[in-house]
Amino acid sequence: MPRERSSIELTRTLRKVKIPSFVAASDGTITWSNDAAEKMFGDLRNRPFATVVAPEDVALVRRQLQRKLEGVPSTDYEVDVFTVDGRRRRAEISSVPIENGDNCHAVFGVVLPGRPRDRAPRAPRLTARQDQVLQLLGEGASTDQIAAMLHVSKETVRNHIRHVLRALGAHSRLEAVALAHRQGLLRVD
Repeated sequence: MPRERSSIELTRTLRKVKIPSFVAASDGTITWSNDAAEKMFGDLRNRPFATVVAPEDVALVRRQLQRKLEGVPSTDYEVDVFTVDGRRRRAEISSVPIENGDNCHAVFGVVLPGRPRDRAPRAPRLTARQDQVLQLLGEGASTDQIAAMLHVSKETVRNHIRHVLRALGAHSRLEAVALAHRQGLLRVD
C-alpha cells in the first residue's frame, strides 16, 4: 500500500506545480494534466496530444513518443502549441517514460511555454508587373489610370489585380492595399 499512497501524493503535489505538466498514454492520449496545463490548454484528458500541437510539429512529437516507447530515457525538443485562447506559442517539451516493469506504458512531460508567437505572414510572390500594379493600387490609381501608366489594356490590368488579390488572400482592392500596407509591401516615397 505505501507505493500506491506515494503515487497519489505525487499526483496531488504535481497538480500544484506552476509549469504545465501532463501524462500521456503510449498512444499519445492525455490521461492526466495539472492545473497549470488545464489553465493553458483546457481539459485535454482523453484527447490526443495533437489537439494542441501545431500540425507541422505533430510528426516530431510522435517520433519523440515512439523513441520513449523504444527505451530512450528522456527527450527534449521544441514545438509550436496552441493555447486554450487559440494563440500560437513556442514551447519546450521535456518528457520521460513512466515505466511498468520493462515496458513503457505512459509518458510524463512538462511544457515550458515561450512567448506568444505571431507568425509573420509570408511575403506573397508577385511578378515585377504585379508589384507595380500593387504599388499603383496603393496610390489610389483606378484600372483606367493603371492601364494608361503601364501602356497595357484594361483587361491586362484586371488580370494583374486578380493575381495580386489571390497572392495576398484578399477579396477586394481595398483589402489588398490594407494587407500589403500591414506586411510592408507598399513603398513609401
